[in-house]
Amino acid sequence: MNGSHAPELTDLLKEITEDIAKYVIKEGKPIILIDEYSWYREVLSLMAKQVNLCDSCILLLENGMEQEAYLLARSQFNNTLWIKYLCEAEEGDNTRLKEFFYQPDINQLRSNQNLKKMISYYKPYRAVFAADMLFATLSAAVALTIPLVVRYVTSTLIYQQPQMMLRKLFLIGIGLFVLLALDCYSRFFIGNYGHVMGAKMEYDMRAELFGHLQKLSFSFYDDAKVGQLMSRVTADLFDITELLHHGPENIILSVLKIVGAFVILLNINGWLALAAFAVLPVMFVFAFALNKRMRRAFQQNRIKIAEINEQIEDNLSGIRVVKSFANEAMENEKFRHGNDGFLAAKKNSYHYMGSFQAGVGVFTTLIQVNVILAGGVLIAKGMVTVNDLVTFLLYIGVFTDPIRTLVDFTEQFQNGYTGFERFQEIMNIEPEIQDANDAVALTDVKGTIDFENVSFQYKDNQEKVLNRINLHVPAGAYMALVGSSGAGKTTLCSLIPRFYDVTGGCIRVDGKDVRKVTLKSLRDHIGMVQQDVYLFAGTIFENIRYGKPDATREEVIAAAKNANAHEFIMAFPDGYDTDIGQRGIKLSGGQKQRLSIARVFLKNPPVLIFDEATSALDNESERVVQESLEKLAKNRTTFVIAHRLTTIQNAQKILVLTEDGIAESGSHEELLARGGVYEKLYHMHY
Repeated sequence: MNGSHAPELTDLLKEITEDIAKYVIKEGKPIILIDEYSWYREVLSLMAKQVNLCDSCILLLENGMEQEAYLLARSQFNNTLWIKYLCEAEEGDNTRLKEFFYQPDINQLRSNQNLKKMISYYKPYRAVFAADMLFATLSAAVALTIPLVVRYVTSTLIYQQPQMMLRKLFLIGIGLFVLLALDCYSRFFIGNYGHVMGAKMEYDMRAELFGHLQKLSFSFYDDAKVGQLMSRVTADLFDITELLHHGPENIILSVLKIVGAFVILLNINGWLALAAFAVLPVMFVFAFALNKRMRRAFQQNRIKIAEINEQIEDNLSGIRVVKSFANEAMENEKFRHGNDGFLAAKKNSYHYMGSFQAGVGVFTTLIQVNVILAGGVLIAKGMVTVNDLVTFLLYIGVFTDPIRTLVDFTEQFQNGYTGFERFQEIMNIEPEIQDANDAVALTDVKGTIDFENVSFQYKDNQEKVLNRINLHVPAGAYMALVGSSGAGKTTLCSLIPRFYDVTGGCIRVDGKDVRKVTLKSLRDHIGMVQQDVYLFAGTIFENIRYGKPDATREEVIAAAKNANAHEFIMAFPDGYDTDIGQRGIKLSGGQKQRLSIARVFLKNPPVLIFDEATSALDNESERVVQESLEKLAKNRTTFVIAHRLTTIQNAQKILVLTEDGIAESGSHEELLARGGVYEKLYHMHY
């Protein structure tokens, strides 16, 4: 480093450190440092040593990589992007740092990437797409040819001898029928195979989106709203594929017709062509001015319809709660408020769309008016014939129809493209929990689990839920966790299957860091029974078999017997083939819980997690379920989270968690004798 820069670098380091403290640490905004000049590398290196930040907060990039910086930052932070430019500091120049914070043209950068991605979906269907474009071209050619035939007949053929005229009309008729047959098949291909191509692309995108949603981590679903996600999987994708199918064909049909008509009209009469096309520049300026407003309006439509879907899904899922509180009127009022917002957004978009269509409609009609007036003047001066004017007017129809098509296409484009933007918003979210590049499969699991200085905090929470937890759990141990709500019991157990990643320390299964093994192999060896049991729509058999998709019927029945579920299942008329309804609505709480236990029995994992599995049950159901749980826990490493302390009295070791960490540990008798936190919790409940 040049020594003359040393004082400047000291001040620069101070400024950068202060900015990071303000924007990154306090406000949570990422700063991207565009490394334009080599001497800043030393500054940045020095800064990194003095500021305790994770590597993802600062991106050191070469000059000219602003777009890549933006895309990378969006994927990691998914919020407002702030770029900090470091500018050259010449020797002796006191202007060490010329800095400013700005929000880049997000729409432009995003549009470039979205268009590339959208086009990529045509790749598997290139042959069909090429054929679709070919037939669209042929259809446009037919539309351009027929007025020429009319002109030939009216200007030349009618002046020939009757016999010659009839002979040529016969040949022209055959040619026209061939053209009509060709146009008919072209339209059939576009309407049939073109739509199938669009449906296949919709299939691909829906599969891609659904697969991506399966990969996203718990942290995403902590904030996500199911109704809004459903809107993106259904309505948005339909509009996207309508655009992908109709968009190219509408463009090629319209462009060919407009260009073809333009060339032909110029050859017929240049003055009439000038009268026709004089309107176009004004029309394009008008269309461009309204297009941006329409796009924003349609984006707002998408947001509002997603909110309504979310509201409907939330209401219908909780309809029994609504009715139990007799709050139908309140729900109707809430929905009316959301519906009013959607209607207002629709009105706004239709205002712009109506203005757009009306304006373009006036301009297209004005083209015809100009041609008629100009044609009348030119006929009066002997500069154009009546036949040419008739042909010209026919071509004006060919010319204006595609303009109207493009007007309709504008609405389709706004719907489809805004839908694709929403689609890409989800696809650009990277799963926080992924396999490491060097991850290996976890095999022959015994069940020894170690927590080494484990700390954890949720990304939007400044306070740590867990702080430097150390815990050794031998294989086959029965470990219970108790404590007040918010102490971190569920969080601690959620870290074992990597539903969340530790923010400090590590967790080992059989001595292997869980971040160094594949997610599937890790979770294959862990079974969970939760308080809030989720059963899928379908039969009892299908829900139990979910624990092992290739299980035989005999294995499913054996698992149900182990879970004390076989008896009540056989009491149903259809037995294991009984449809349990949405979320198992036809079953009691205890029955649902036993099915979830049967599912874990079938999975047969070496590690178990029971998360308050009996807290919502009545005494009789609790007794039966507890018996099933104890049977399941034999010879397995088991974690039990419980509020009812009677259910964990037989645990080999009980951990008492508080906000400060593990406050106490020991057997039930040892902890009672100690007279500490556990003893107070026990007497609080009994």
